[in-house]
Amino acid sequence: MSVLVAGIDSSTQSCKVVIRDAQTGALLRSGQAAHPPGTEVDPAAWKQALAVAVTQAGGLRDVAAVSVAGQQHGMVCLDERGSVVRPALLWNDTRSAAAADELIAELGDGDQRRGRRAWAEAVGSVPVASFTVTKLRWLAEHEPRALARTTAVCLPHDWLTWQLAGAPGPAELRTDRGDASGTGYWSPAAASYRPDLLRLAAGRDVMVPRVLGPAVAAGEAADREPGGTRPLLGPGTGDNAAAALGLAVSPGEVVVSVGTSGTVFAVSTAPAADPTGAIAGFADATGRFLPLVCTLNAAGVLTAVATMLGVGLDRLAELALAAPPGAGGLTMLPYLAGERTPNRPGATGELHGLTAATATPENLARAAVEGMLCGLADGLDALAGTGVELERVLLIGGGARSEAVRRIAPSVLGVPVDVPEAGEYVADGAARQAAWVLAGGTEPPEWATGERRRYEADPQPVVRQQYAAVRS
Repeated sequence: MSVLVAGIDSSTQSCKVVIRDAQTGALLRSGQAAHPPGTEVDPAAWKQALAVAVTQAGGLRDVAAVSVAGQQHGMVCLDERGSVVRPALLWNDTRSAAAADELIAELGDGDQRRGRRAWAEAVGSVPVASFTVTKLRWLAEHEPRALARTTAVCLPHDWLTWQLAGAPGPAELRTDRGDASGTGYWSPAAASYRPDLLRLAAGRDVMVPRVLGPAVAAGEAADREPGGTRPLLGPGTGDNAAAALGLAVSPGEVVVSVGTSGTVFAVSTAPAADPTGAIAGFADATGRFLPLVCTLNAAGVLTAVATMLGVGLDRLAELALAAPPGAGGLTMLPYLAGERTPNRPGATGELHGLTAATATPENLARAAVEGMLCGLADGLDALAGTGVELERVLLIGGGARSEAVRRIAPSVLGVPVDVPEAGEYVADGAARQAAWVLAGGTEPPEWATGERRRYEADPQPVVRQQYAAVRS
């Protein structure tokens, strides 16, 4: 009889559950449920969506281990009894942008450049509005009563894992090094928290989850379905680290993910510390490291422009492919939700080069795809500039389903791209971690990966040149 494991992807938009064979990785069942929109969410909504998705997936009665991967960063505040103090602030909530600037200056004794260097050396990353550390400072300044009630702070995946364990008390919160590395107060290089930075942000000590190793169990699920056993709980991880695990990414491969956010990341054997702040020096879910560049604007740019044009995403792709490279000189700066890389949280989107000749649906569609990809190409350049090995690019995420994105990406990124078979890579990575926890050992189990389709195109420097001129 097969041993089964479950992987959970609690993302910004939805909760997805996959049930897989622990030995082979074969997909047996799955389920999905939506999350409410917004940048501030009651965590109870995540638990409700998880219950629906688990039911759709046929339940966990026959599952031996479960792991949760979740959206990175964010802030969930708990009181001494474990009750949620206020709605969780998500990674894409930019209200703490000013707090990030304050923290950088304070660690640099008033000098921003010195501060960025000090933060990069301390935790591998320079704080931006997404990070938990900046949200804690915002809370201290704007909602001091909520902070006074806060005993513990955790991340979305930490909270869900804790809920599966029966919410035994804030002292029993558990996390992993991948997600902890996105808080701004845990160092991947030192593999330890920086309580001084936590106090700098919050003004006092706050309880944080214990960081577990990649294959260390976080306990058992509290509830047992009739006829079933209590599954082991994996430590879980952040969504990008889970995607890398689900894709079995190895050094030399760079992942470009076009989802709610855009991310460019690679698995590395050495920690990163970029004082410019472009690269976040995260840890991965295997004991290695995950240097990453993140943009706030990715697949949502395509959706927004499709809405403007009154067409679906498939038709948007057709229009984009009907326009020439560079869209005749029309360039979109796609900062529809502000931006994280470059760090411009208050920015808005812009169109440049709009003339009677360029004002066509085809050019606008092409400019949207190219503008979104140019932001990711900047991230690819940043990683390459630090010596990260670049042998191939894997293009994933919901936006990668667009034929225009697939065909235009090689010309903008300047390299061929491989597109894996469509799948739930984050949930798959969580399931692979659950199988690893179950089996033990030093490496995750070997699971077969699907075929990859290669896309190639001649590089189009004019596209990057147009975008760079507008961005500057």
